[in-house]
Amino acid sequence: MTRWALAARAGDRRAVELFCRAVRDDLLRYLARVSGDPQGAEDLAQETLLRALRALPAFEGRCPARVWLLSIARRAAADRVRYERSRPRLASTADWLATVESEQRGQLPGFEERVALAELLARLPSDRARAFRLTQIAGLPYAEAAAASGCPIGTVRSRVARARQTLLSELALAEGEPAG
Repeated sequence: MTRWALAARAGDRRAVELFCRAVRDDLLRYLARVSGDPQGAEDLAQETLLRALRALPAFEGRCPARVWLLSIARRAAADRVRYERSRPRLASTADWLATVESEQRGQLPGFEERVALAELLARLPSDRARAFRLTQIAGLPYAEAAAASGCPIGTVRSRVARARQTLLSELALAEGEPAG
């Protein structure tokens, strides 16, 4: 196999054909196992062979051609996984917002609630909003929030308490209820 790869590197078209035929079945088995996708292994094998043929001029035969080719195949499979993970997943539902919100971990607010909270926080003085975000949203202990803000713990507690009071008043006002 290495002999055919070196001959193909030198421009022998017959050696290219023999090399590709010789590695095809091993390549398909390897890629089906590595990728976990027997149907997609054919596409990955084609991609691997294309990459190998482009890289053939640099192949020097320091390792067996099979090892060289399988390393190219491994990188092709990893690239495919990275590509597919970067693509958005398709949902088979018309109500995508409810689906996304139902999949959220814990008691996280939904999209509309997050937008409303962001709008309410934008109305607060920046020091209060920051203290509230650090402790109530990011979940930092008051001591860490104080260190991040460069102020005493008591100041952070006071800012959070005032922010809560203002947010509750704003929320009651927005919902048409008397502030209490």
